[in-house]
Formats: sequence, structure tokens, C-alpha cells
Amino acid sequence: MALALPSRAYDLQMLDRPADRARDQGWVYGLPPGIASEQWPLDAVTGYPLMHGFTLLLPDDYRVHGEDIVAVSFFATAPDHNDGGAPDDPEIREAVAARTQHPRLSRMTDILDYEYAALLLTRAEYEGAFATPPAPLALATSDRPRWLDVGGASAFHEAAAPYAKKMFAAPPRADLAENRAIALIPRAEDPNAGKAPQDEHRSRVAPTGYQSFCYYVGGMPSRDNFRLHDWSKNHAQNHLGGTMRPCQSVPEMSPFYIEFEEYFGGYNFGGGNAQLDFKNMKFDWACG
Repeated sequence: MALALPSRAYDLQMLDRPADRARDQGWVYGLPPGIASEQWPLDAVTGYPLMHGFTLLLPDDYRVHGEDIVAVSFFATAPDHNDGGAPDDPEIREAVAARTQHPRLSRMTDILDYEYAALLLTRAEYEGAFATPPAPLALATSDRPRWLDVGGASAFHEAAAPYAKKMFAAPPRADLAENRAIALIPRAEDPNAGKAPQDEHRSRVAPTGYQSFCYYVGGMPSRDNFRLHDWSKNHAQNHLGGTMRPCQSVPEMSPFYIEFEEYFGGYNFGGGNAQLDFKNMKFDWACG
């Protein structure tokens, strides 16, 4: 039976209050739900716990792994460990690989060999208690990441550029559990809902009918000729599916993806943004 594709795309809004699981669509920052401490993914580069970025409750049409998988949690290298290239330590990597793993853990690396991970969660896990970060490996020699002491939200706010600080109505509390609720808002118009993103000039696969968010008047690329399609002008930066707006080239992904900015979890993307394909477990980011 053919896989049903999403019929719409959704904007993701980070609200100015903590999450309420009864009415919200997940949360940014804070702690992941429903997993044992030993299942929290460690960074195979540093030996410290990966930082929880967000947990998103998926709408029905994005539950690509089955009705019983209702949410995804995303983890990333701490921003203060992501600067200039990862020094690989085979002992740390082997020790991380030997630990207990969540049964639906997927690990990903970026072009710099930094670590990222995603967990697919059941309803019981999504509604479960917040997890406690595990202790770092005894082999860990890097400086302790700031988020482990004050929480991801406070750590990001401390170091954020002025434009990113404006995403917070007030400075976050210095607490590991401090989070911000996610609201899900259907896009009024997005012709790319249910279509796999691709660059029509660079794609190596058959066209999907995907359209870029922009165009050039007369087909002549230049700053003066650059235009946004009317239908893309009100799209939010953080979103589920639909039209991708990467800072550089379009990574080829399935229609089941999330695009998000640095402040949507507190990362170091060089001022850029990122995309997570949670169907095929692919991850990409680019500098701004």
C-alpha cells in the first residue's frame, strides 16, 4: 500500500510560556519525555549527553512511522562544543556505542562530524515524566557544556545575538526543565505540502513538482530581480513539511521533515538554519 502523504504544511511557533502537554504540540529546550536516563543519547565525540533541542507531537498526517509513534525528540551537540571541527577519540566512541540505546534511536553526523540524534516516541513516552540527563563518560575531557548547569534555554539566551534574544519575552529561568511551548498552525497556502524538497537545477532524482519559495524576474538571477512568491511571504521560519527555505542549497529530503532556526532549541549553525527528515533520519544545516 502506498504511503499517504501530508495534505498540508504547518508553521511552528515557539510561545512565551512553558508547555502544557494537554493543549500544546510539544516544547523547545527543556528535557525529553518518557525515556530512562541511560537511554539519553551521549555525544560520541565528547562523551557528554547530547543537548535536547525540541520534542514535537506530530499531527496525524505526519505519523509516517505508524499511528503508535506520535512524537520525535531531537538532540544536538552543545553549541559550546561545536566550533571548528570535532577531535575524534576512538575510546569515547566505543564507550558510547556500548551503552544502552533507546530502541528507536537514530544517530546522525554533520559535515564537521559533530553528533545529532532523534528519538521516535510512543504516546506513553510522550506523556511520560521528563528524563534526567546521564552523567558524562569518565573518559570525557572537554569542558562541561553550559546547558548542563543552567538548561538549554538559559544557556542559549546568555550567548545569543540580539536578534535571537528577541525571541524570548523575558530571560529564561536557569533550570534544566525550562522549556517553551510549541504551537502548530496550518499554513493557509503551501503548494509544496506532501512534496519532497529538491533543487530543480541540481536534483539527481525525478522531479517531484516542488516549487522554490522565490524566483527571478525574467529568469535572470540577480539581487534586483529576486522576488518571493506571494504564497510564501507569510511562511514562518520554523515549520513542519512544505516549502523549505534553507540558508544555502536545498538538501534532498522526504516530505516528512522539520526546518528550524538556531533559537528553536539553542544550536550553533553559524547564524543559519537546519532540516531534520524524520522519515529517513537525515539531518542537514548550513551557515547563514
